[in-house]
Amino acid sequence: MMGIMWSLVTPILMLCIYLFVFGVVFNPRRAGNHASLGEVTLSLFCGMLVHSLFAECLGRAPGIIVGQPNYVKKVVFPLETLSVIAVGSALFHYLISLLVLLLFILALNGTVPVTACLLPVIVLPVVLLGAGISWLISALAVFLRDIGQITGLLGTILLFLSPVFYKSSSIPEQYRFLLQLNPLTIPIELSRDVLLNGVLPNWSLLAVHTVASAAFCWMSYACFQKLRKGFADVL
Repeated sequence: MMGIMWSLVTPILMLCIYLFVFGVVFNPRRAGNHASLGEVTLSLFCGMLVHSLFAECLGRAPGIIVGQPNYVKKVVFPLETLSVIAVGSALFHYLISLLVLLLFILALNGTVPVTACLLPVIVLPVVLLGAGISWLISALAVFLRDIGQITGLLGTILLFLSPVFYKSSSIPEQYRFLLQLNPLTIPIELSRDVLLNGVLPNWSLLAVHTVASAAFCWMSYACFQKLRKGFADVL
């Protein structure tokens, strides 16, 4: 029960901290942005959800195989499912946070846009990316133990290089293409479109992103299967 409660409390606590820093201390209205505090809250929450889903997969990946040596050496076990379980756990936390977000939207706007039902197809590429990064990092961490020291830093870097605290439109146009290289940019922006703006996502952009995410997931799985042959020798 406390575990489920923690899944609910954590995103709310982090939202309050970020909202205080970026909504009160660095007040967006001082920069000419006339968005209300409620709009800032919802926009920030949308970005947090997508980033947290991927960052949890990234952060847990180094210990998936290293932390389960018995499954490698003593029993015959489908090791690839350990990453799937980790992604499923991150997705569960995402759904809990999404429920909180929908309640926020309902309380502030009085209704939830019909386009919110399209959110699963927007989150699908993030899940594929999370599975891919879990397979890749978990396999590499068996041979390169220091990789676990990097994933936390990468998660923080992604937080500030993704449009979580800002929108893509606020970036100078000549640098905007760099933001598009971030795999979280498109899901974050499209999530805001369907949840907050009530508009349909850019289907062509979403299709390209989904195909690229699926390709990365497949290549990471192939790499995992290639490297797993040496797990028992190293562990």
